[in-house]
Amino acid sequence: MTDDYLGRIGRLIRDARQHRGWTQSQLAEALGTSQSAVNRIERGNQNISLEMIARIGEALDSEIVSLGYAGPMHLRVVGGRRLSGAIDVKTSKNACVALLCATLLNAGRTTLRRVARIEEVYRILEVLGSIGVRTRWINDGNDLEIVPPATLDLDAMDTEAARRTRSVIMFLGPLLHRTDRFRIPYAGGCDLGTRTVQPHMNALRHFGLDITATDGTYHCEVERGVAPTRPIVLTERGDTVTENALLAAARYDGVTVIRNASSNYMVQDLCFFLEELGVRVDGIGTTTLTVHGVSAIDRDVDYAPSEDPVEAMSLLAAAVVTESELTIRRVPIEFMEIELAVLEEMGLDHELTPEYRADNGRTRLVDLTVRPSKLRSPIDKIHPMPFPGLNIDNVPFFAAIAATAQGSTLIHDWVYDNRAIYLTELTRLGAAVKLLDPHRVLVEGPTRWRAAEMMCPPALRPAVVVLLAMMAAEGTSVLRNVYVINRGYEDLAERLNSIGAQIEIFRDI
Repeated sequence: MTDDYLGRIGRLIRDARQHRGWTQSQLAEALGTSQSAVNRIERGNQNISLEMIARIGEALDSEIVSLGYAGPMHLRVVGGRRLSGAIDVKTSKNACVALLCATLLNAGRTTLRRVARIEEVYRILEVLGSIGVRTRWINDGNDLEIVPPATLDLDAMDTEAARRTRSVIMFLGPLLHRTDRFRIPYAGGCDLGTRTVQPHMNALRHFGLDITATDGTYHCEVERGVAPTRPIVLTERGDTVTENALLAAARYDGVTVIRNASSNYMVQDLCFFLEELGVRVDGIGTTTLTVHGVSAIDRDVDYAPSEDPVEAMSLLAAAVVTESELTIRRVPIEFMEIELAVLEEMGLDHELTPEYRADNGRTRLVDLTVRPSKLRSPIDKIHPMPFPGLNIDNVPFFAAIAATAQGSTLIHDWVYDNRAIYLTELTRLGAAVKLLDPHRVLVEGPTRWRAAEMMCPPALRPAVVVLLAMMAAEGTSVLRNVYVINRGYEDLAERLNSIGAQIEIFRDI
């Protein structure tokens, strides 16, 4: 086999092993070989027979590995079915990836509870593993244990994995405290148009970080002794730029004031985690954060990120478009209140339980029951605002919801260049979605959904919106190449099937 195929097969084996929650040692034991041999196989540094590939596939219960090629995953959806029962919201994808980046601040052991088993998390784990961080799934694969080395091997960074996630940009804040020079590849993720890293560079310059971007790589140099002399005013109230500033401030032995900060759910979870590390953060939930940093962090910490409000919105939209009664448990209500107020104005019949606390002890949760409703279009346009406004990632779901409502709904996604365009894909399923410009669509309802076969949009939330519309359409639809959905949702098809959907996962032969 060529080196290229050995590397590809090694990555497939590694992904299948991590998906099962096994360590290299566990796979080695099942195969009767050594952990070092498994390590060489996964790195593409060892010839491997077809018999061994088959044995690995059997051990990991993975047809992908036994075939030796990971073809794209597709979904076959039998629509027109009502959902019923109850479903729990999983932990926040965006919080989990931020917390994984934050573990680079800590010399001690970090245990994260109920981490989302999604592609975005796997990519960050691959990057962490490549630079020497030990990670393993524990407690039947529910929790994640992270132990950093004394010295990171940044030259060995898995650049292929790093390029497949935008979250790697959040390595900047922690790494500037660990080394004077380092490189990370350009951040990837969803195709949402031009997304500049200039706000990150502006914020981190206060800590002595200078970034030069060439040849697909950020070349970073740190000037020691540079520290914030005045409040850092972010030029963009973005989630990741706020998180990067927080990560940099956490290991600065002094007080940092961050203004125009995002107060969104993943930022709050990161603040709660930093407090577990001994970093005091004042102003959590506001746009001014005051960070009392410490020069060194060496603690064994145990933290449970809160639930994902965007997944909660996804499940709510699934109930609305399929005209179902569904109970969605563990909804982080603080980050859904505006969305529910808009939906209530549109005529949504729903009920909330009394509030209770998430496992982090801070985030407010409720159980939400949604019932079939005759919706009408909202009086005002649907548009996002920074928290506590309507969440930017929840805006696309209103396209599917508006398509079920009587009347015209204007949706204005002013943040991203391309995402509104992807919402026009709903027209192939029978919706009347008119693109007014790259940021605005007009949705006319109600819709008589129809089945279709189509490629998955290259952006996470519009892709899920298309899947939900397929669930509402009578007949059989096919959604091809759903990797982008797996980036942000854990076992979404299986979980929707558990409440009455009929979705089959398949691959091309």
